[in-house]
Amino acid sequence: MKLRQSILVAMLLTTSTAAVAAVTKSPWGKTAEGIPVYLYTLSSADLTVRITTYGARIVSIDAPGRDGKKADVVLGYPDAAQYESDASTYFGAIVGRYGNRIAKGAFRIDGKTYQIPPNNNGNALHGGPAGFSTKVWTAKEIPHGVEMTLVSPDGDMGFPGELTLHVRYTVESGSLHIVYSATTTQPTVINVTNHAYFNLAGDGKGTILPTLLMIDADHYTPVDAGLIPTGELAPVAGTPFDFRKPTAIGARIDTPNEQLKIAGGYDHNFVLNNAGPGLHLAAKAVDPASGRSLTVTTTEPGVQFYSGNFLDGTKTGKFGGKYAIHAGFCLETQHFPDSPNHPKFPSTLLKPGETLHSETVFTFGVEP
Repeated sequence: MKLRQSILVAMLLTTSTAAVAAVTKSPWGKTAEGIPVYLYTLSSADLTVRITTYGARIVSIDAPGRDGKKADVVLGYPDAAQYESDASTYFGAIVGRYGNRIAKGAFRIDGKTYQIPPNNNGNALHGGPAGFSTKVWTAKEIPHGVEMTLVSPDGDMGFPGELTLHVRYTVESGSLHIVYSATTTQPTVINVTNHAYFNLAGDGKGTILPTLLMIDADHYTPVDAGLIPTGELAPVAGTPFDFRKPTAIGARIDTPNEQLKIAGGYDHNFVLNNAGPGLHLAAKAVDPASGRSLTVTTTEPGVQFYSGNFLDGTKTGKFGGKYAIHAGFCLETQHFPDSPNHPKFPSTLLKPGETLHSETVFTFGVEP
């Protein structure tokens, strides 16, 4: 409890003295179909964030370390064309209409079955093969940031209802705020999140295994061989999934554990403590060498911790290096995977007349 309180108090103090961000827009190439893509740069004294309209992605985040020097702490590519050609990593993207997995791509609403095209071992991942990460979003500058908008038509990837989604990125001092809002014309399911891969040592600076990670969760959702939740909320105590105290990501990743074996490392949803209205603590990560820290707060009930298990050295990043296994980690704030097929999980149903609201804050700091 004291750890959670100290982190939240520190964040409040940072926000109260926040420096606002300047916003610039520049052309950033075209898609294969000739659609123009743009890059927005959000700059404060403490943080520089670049967002592209292709997939509403975080392209880079420059954050200072203990020595005062800034480094780009997210994985990604130097141009839109490389993002478009990569259908597997989802670097920095907004994923949806349903982020994470839906078993066999099927779910029911009011007795009717809907089918999403499977694109991951027979299951639907991140909204199917042409999800939100593959779209060029409409963008407009807002105070201290940019608002990305996407209209997903009725039947898009099999999902019912026309969905209008707004994602607002703003920078205040050392914090990147992401605010989601959505409406629909028919009952539908929605679970949107950002899929940034972080390396607090800097993009291309080795693996994330030494990174100290704390996740404020007493339980997680075990998965089957297809990485679909079994429905159990399992305690983390006594397992390699206990990150309630800061622990190196690599400390137990090779432990003989069936869940780690299934995923090739960590790729699991954690059930956040103190979930409810308003922002609550999800996780904090610290790179011991540089001192850079990342604190994640959210309104969501879960966070997917992914240790970059499927990076295989075939992708070349912004700085010319190959992204090998564990080159980055993800903390995807979310509702639980496959929730439409688990009535006991928090509901992801959105109805006409309702507005989905979700918020996540990534706050960067420096540890002594």
